Amino acid sequence: MAVITISRQVAALGDEVAGELAKRLGYKFITRKEIEKRIVELGFPENKMPKFDERKPGFFASLTKDRDEYLNYAQYAILEAAEKKNVVIIGRGAFAVLQNVPNNISIRLVADEQTRIERLRKEFNWDEKQALQRIQESDANRAGYHSSFYNADINDPVNYHAVLNTGLLNLEDAASAIANLVKQKVTEKEEKEGNKIIEDLLKAQTVVNKLSMERKLNIEFMHASIQGNIIVLHGVSDSPVVVEQALQIIREEMPGYDAKSAVSIIHDFKTFQ
Repeated sequence: MAVITISRQVAALGDEVAGELAKRLGYKFITRKEIEKRIVELGFPENKMPKFDERKPGFFASLTKDRDEYLNYAQYAILEAAEKKNVVIIGRGAFAVLQNVPNNISIRLVADEQTRIERLRKEFNWDEKQALQRIQESDANRAGYHSSFYNADINDPVNYHAVLNTGLLNLEDAASAIANLVKQKVTEKEEKEGNKIIEDLLKAQTVVNKLSMERKLNIEFMHASIQGNIIVLHGVSDSPVVVEQALQIIREEMPGYDAKSAVSIIHDFKTFQ
């Protein structure tokens, strides 16, 4: 069936709605902690997670290889989860990673500020000032994260199939509305097409992770796409030799695929390490 991605404001019942929705549809709920754990398992240092995880990286952090490594591991973890089918994935920019997948249903959960303040006060026994500060920090961090990593505006409703206000809808009504949308929207054709796109995206990300993290090849802004049986490598490098080496590795590691370069060669190109 579908892959459901949920973007949420803090205190907009994101986890609660996602859990109830997964229960109603018989889907698996992929929590924030599960994605975070998988990113670390894949190789990203746990002590560096706070610099990048659902927050805009600082100026110098945004220029280092750590940023690209985090992004590559995060995208792999999201695509790996999506490949399992019938899942609800919350946060981490999953809606942006899967934006062109036909069987992805993207949902945004919001609520008015006062409702969010009251929920946080009740949950953490905070005063109003503490709750408001948490809301402002969270909103800024999540907006910065999506802008920095995916060039996406998390608050733009055109990024979603539906935006639901949990200040007006209770938990059950919100989950019911999304479940009905999924059942009406996703066709067998969209499911088949979407599963193939996810499979290709995961293969392409596997290639990138192997070249950049395992083989340590110096190609900046690296990403890959699959066009039929050809894997196209994109990015920027100062060495045609390195690019040719990457193409040869792809041909060896991905049987049945040829490799093609769309990498820009710019001599003396340097980045922060």
